[in-house]
Amino acid sequence: MKRFLLILLVSLTAVAQAQTKNEFVIETKNVHLVLSVGANQKLYQSYLGPKLTDATEYTKLQPEHEAYVPAGTDNLFEPAIRVQHNDGNPSLDLRYASSRTEKQDNVTTAHITLKDPKYPVEVTLHFSAYFQEDVIKTWTEIKHQEKKPVILTQYASAMLHFDAPQYYLTQFHGDWAEEMRMEESKLTNGTKVLDSKLGSRANMYQTPVFFLSKNKLADETTGEVLAGTLAWTGNFRFAFDMDEKQSLRVVAGMNPYASEYKLPRNQTFTTPAFIFTYSTQGKGTASRNFHRWGRNYGILDGNESRYTLLNNWEATYFDFNEVKLAGLFEDAATLGVDLFLLDDGWFANKYPRNSDGAGLGDWQENKAKLPNGIGHLIKEAESKGVKFGIWLEPEMVNPKSELYEKHPDWILKLPNREEHLYRNQLILDLVNPKVQDFVFDVVDKLLTKHPNIAYIKWDNNRMMTNAYSPYLKENQSHLYIEYTRSLYKILDRLRKKHPHLPIMLCSGGGGRTDYGALPYFTSFWPSDNTDGVERVFIQWGYSYFFPSIALSSHVTSWGKQSLKFRTDVAMMGKLGFDQEIDKWTKDELAFSQQAVKNYKRLSEVIWKGDHYRLLSPYEGNRAAVMYVAPAKDKAVLYSYNLHTRFNETMFPVTLQGLDPQKKYSIQEINLFPGTKSNFAANGKTFSGDYLMKVGLPISPDAAALTSHIYVITAE
Repeated sequence: MKRFLLILLVSLTAVAQAQTKNEFVIETKNVHLVLSVGANQKLYQSYLGPKLTDATEYTKLQPEHEAYVPAGTDNLFEPAIRVQHNDGNPSLDLRYASSRTEKQDNVTTAHITLKDPKYPVEVTLHFSAYFQEDVIKTWTEIKHQEKKPVILTQYASAMLHFDAPQYYLTQFHGDWAEEMRMEESKLTNGTKVLDSKLGSRANMYQTPVFFLSKNKLADETTGEVLAGTLAWTGNFRFAFDMDEKQSLRVVAGMNPYASEYKLPRNQTFTTPAFIFTYSTQGKGTASRNFHRWGRNYGILDGNESRYTLLNNWEATYFDFNEVKLAGLFEDAATLGVDLFLLDDGWFANKYPRNSDGAGLGDWQENKAKLPNGIGHLIKEAESKGVKFGIWLEPEMVNPKSELYEKHPDWILKLPNREEHLYRNQLILDLVNPKVQDFVFDVVDKLLTKHPNIAYIKWDNNRMMTNAYSPYLKENQSHLYIEYTRSLYKILDRLRKKHPHLPIMLCSGGGGRTDYGALPYFTSFWPSDNTDGVERVFIQWGYSYFFPSIALSSHVTSWGKQSLKFRTDVAMMGKLGFDQEIDKWTKDELAFSQQAVKNYKRLSEVIWKGDHYRLLSPYEGNRAAVMYVAPAKDKAVLYSYNLHTRFNETMFPVTLQGLDPQKKYSIQEINLFPGTKSNFAANGKTFSGDYLMKVGLPISPDAAALTSHIYVITAE
């Protein structure tokens, strides 16, 4: 027994010494991720959580969880990577080989290389720590020197380990017009998987974001919680694997489903980034970390201004001409928005785009509708003081199109099978470099010919089914991965030539909502469902991970709520309108004009302020959120009565994020002409301390489907 204890002591001492020598602290302002090299030269995750004051104390931790577990040797649970070698051996053994660290301003990146001692395979783990934002981004590179391609069947971007008595998962799922439905559950032993197998429009049923709470379910202000997302516009997979000792490993990355990858010698397989933040103060802090990171690093021009706009879709659908559009330009100018967006239906001649059944792929102006072309429309809009934007869906094709007739080899479809159409269309084979050139040219030639186009709505209205790439031939299992990589190649080319053009990312609603695409886009379309009540829930869900400047929110005819209610909801994001303005009453027009002015006056706070969710629509018949300017000198507070009951009691709501020492005046805005505020505190002054401890009765009555917006200003 003594001999055993002596051996154990020597072993532990050796491990501790190895940790002291080879320890990596991935550091943000409030969080540490600690990795260490054991005596066996394997890399371990020693710690993930709130940072210790004395970092040297991390050497006291005993490593238990291998940081990036390979398959095929002694691993019994979910692996991060699985490789089949040239000789058929399906195992990998990863040992520490080297590391380096680089720092640039706010971002420090550690690169840790692991190698197999028997096979010439190496894996490099990358960790970028965004210090001020408390966000960590991690991704993986895999390469080898074997004579023939090795086969990758699993390739995670990240593996994180946790030890706690219990865990709770918050996930977001849905479908078209019902995106981002939040669901919370306790994790049990075994493996819980969130994934997508849709190829394009990959987020249609599951959004690639989650919260993981330790010990208890976190709320907005309390609890330990990890918030994570994958920067990938394709199939994703999050696996939450709990063993018999309540140890949990979270494995995040591209979905390896039907995606066995043959990696040639000397080529590098790079995974997309897994991005996460860790909070000990609930989901609200984690969310605001993501917002700051998103504006600074995750979204194109995330700290720049955005256009308000009028879209013609619900006003005209496919039925328009130059005269009708000229009237809408006038409406946009009258409303006071910055831009008019021409939606679907402006193109194709042999098979004119008069419905969604024809024309996709034939990107020339429809001569019957637009005899004078796009250039004429731009001049007409600009003569009214309005910029011009346009809709495109360049990845798609209708079978009823000239493109389909000329290039059947450019289309994803199975040989010897019937075509499976969705929204009457198929997907172009972006993996083919000729198709990449075609898609690039569609956009670039339009912008080159019409440099005054100020905005693009980029749509993608279907997922992959019956998909087969003529270009890939025998490597069909590469399709899901290479399609997304090819999309990024096109977007890279476009952004090099048109670096700051505002482009909204749309995918039949929220089918593409990820930080893989957003570095190329200035906003995304959360859902085709613009019903005011539904959007309260949809935007609530997205707001956990994306700042309001990224969420395009339009006032439309969806929903039975008042125009004020629908407008107040849309003013929580990037404001737009999609209505027949000429059918509004005089008061409706006056209200909307003032709403646009209010939005422009307050947009800096809405877009860049700290976001606090005060009342959850999931927990009652009300919702309330607020945005607080970084200087805490101004805030915007939104209050919504949803399907409240008759004479329902409305308790005061305590605010958040203000300076307790400052005095704030409260003013209700966005009032309909001829109405007065019935808010008892309207025009009064309170300390920030009072507002955050006592609160305000922000719902003056219990009337269902009513809304209020308040401006809070420091005196």
